[in-house]
Amino acid sequence: MSEINVQRIYWHSRRGMLELDLLLMPFAREVFPSLSEAEQLLYQDFLEQEDQDLFVWLMERGQPAQARFTPIIEQILAHSRKVD
Repeated sequence: MSEINVQRIYWHSRRGMLELDLLLMPFAREVFPSLSEAEQLLYQDFLEQEDQDLFVWLMERGQPAQARFTPIIEQILAHSRKVD
């Protein structure tokens, strides 16, 4: 992935909602560069979802209708737990 795309991912990981920023920004900075290309594309698609949906999924209050997002959600939450 080119540097400009990585910067775009970092920018889109900033959501303006504290709870999301605390999960997504560290993940984007610390984990995203080491993801496979398929996982990076999945994360990019994940970021295109509505903030309200991301909040529900990342707070574990609901599951995404698209099960393909479940692995990336699990990675984000696992990284968050490791940092805490």
